[in-house]
Amino acid sequence: MSALRLGADLSHVICAPTAAQAIKSYSPDLIVHPILKEDAPRDKVKKELDSLLSRLHVLVLGPGLGREDYMQNYAKMALNLARSKAMFLVLDADALWMIGQDLSLVKGYRRAVLTPNVVEFKRLSEQAGVDASVPAEERAAEVSKRLGGVVVLQKGPKDLIATDTTGEAASLEQSGIRHVLDEESEKVKEVIEVDVEGGLKRCGGQGDVLSGTVGAMLAWGKCYEDGAFGDKSIRASRLPILAAVGGSMVTRTSSKRAFYVEGRGLVTQDMIPYLAKAFAENFGEDLQAGERGRL
Repeated sequence: MSALRLGADLSHVICAPTAAQAIKSYSPDLIVHPILKEDAPRDKVKKELDSLLSRLHVLVLGPGLGREDYMQNYAKMALNLARSKAMFLVLDADALWMIGQDLSLVKGYRRAVLTPNVVEFKRLSEQAGVDASVPAEERAAEVSKRLGGVVVLQKGPKDLIATDTTGEAASLEQSGIRHVLDEESEKVKEVIEVDVEGGLKRCGGQGDVLSGTVGAMLAWGKCYEDGAFGDKSIRASRLPILAAVGGSMVTRTSSKRAFYVEGRGLVTQDMIPYLAKAFAENFGEDLQAGERGRL
């Protein structure tokens, strides 16, 4: 829903049949695909997933995933299919737990954005082998480097967003980034602190909203990369960190706006109606409506 409220055209939810009815009843705007049956033949599910992903610009994995073996296996299948199509990825919640068990799932894939909270980031840092002596403000970049240049959006009082593609694990080829004339220029370390004011209450589930806003930004980025708009002056390799920064800014601002209205009674769904207004507050009213608002 957060991707839709930010401006994405369509939002598909791929889920187990047991979850489908609840999701469908939440909003008629969600397109629900209850194909993840525990006892379904894997080849059949893989074929359906492959067909679905070929119609999408970005894949968000993690919110509502769970840790059941069959759901984790389907998530790995979807992730690998997305990588084969050079899709942008957002990984949160139980998808972060999943890659922590096998870092090769994302290693070297620079089109991925990871969005860990405090507990998830500590666990991921340990799994990636980051020494505890590394200063706190440098750990996100170190995790990125060890995972081959993925973007790490470390959520906190101020969101810290980092990418480091200077290590050997970073791969343009694995990331589907082609036609690069100067590969040395792609070796960068970048850390951005987002200190946009947020609400005084951080709801459980706010991370799911962030996953959707980053996903919507990445979908626009994919359209930009494909030439639907823009002049391609921004390199494809920079789109994930720009999407992460934009999603962070919008989510924090929507939290602030919703808290002004709801106060301590704020719940996550209260943030959703403020996403478009939060976008306008950060990026300008003229991008909100009319001919100038088409992205």
